[in-house]
Amino acid sequence: MKSIGGKYFALAAAVAILGASVAARAEDQKKGAVSQQAEPAAQKTVEPSKKAEEAKLFYCKTCHGVQGQGFRGAFPMPRLAGQQPEYIKNQLQAFIEKRRTNPVMNNVAHVLSPEMVQYLSQSFHDLNPAPLGGAPQALVPAGKEIFQNGVPSENVPPCATCHGDDAKGNDKIPRLAGQLNDYVIRKLSNFENERGLKPSDADVSSLMKPIAHNLTKQQVAEVAAYVSTLK
Repeated sequence: MKSIGGKYFALAAAVAILGASVAARAEDQKKGAVSQQAEPAAQKTVEPSKKAEEAKLFYCKTCHGVQGQGFRGAFPMPRLAGQQPEYIKNQLQAFIEKRRTNPVMNNVAHVLSPEMVQYLSQSFHDLNPAPLGGAPQALVPAGKEIFQNGVPSENVPPCATCHGDDAKGNDKIPRLAGQLNDYVIRKLSNFENERGLKPSDADVSSLMKPIAHNLTKQQVAEVAAYVSTLK
């Protein structure tokens, strides 16, 4: 009996050891499954951010053109392609702080994170489609004269002084090259009512107020026609 009892005891011990081993392996597999599930989850944290940026860029292009070249609809939408990133950032902040007014952009700018602003401004800067054109070509020579030499009799300096000989701007000074002529006309004609609306918090736009004010309608149309032809 002792021999038989010993055998039973050994068998019971073996079963117990085997059970513990199986349980341990099951626990390890469970942990491994959790670990494997956690890895894709960590990767997903990057993807939605990129998708959100691309979605917002697509959203902006519904107004500003599929290549950021601008769009003529009920109102002319400005070209953002090739625009100076710092200028875009500055103007988005101006919309937020109500230094610049636009019922659509005032709302759009409020929901953009700094990271999104950086992405959008750089993305538009990197685009370089051909200008849309459409300006009266007869006005281009006179516009070129104003752009390069100003209107001394009206205290209007050459546009090239700030915007550059190629009209591509610099830092917070905007690019004008390839901009829709009708958009330039609308902005210059209504500059005082749309820009620099907080004199106590003036920005680079304040430099343009007296210049825009001193230009005649004809001169505005001329310089707008000229810059719209530049690439």
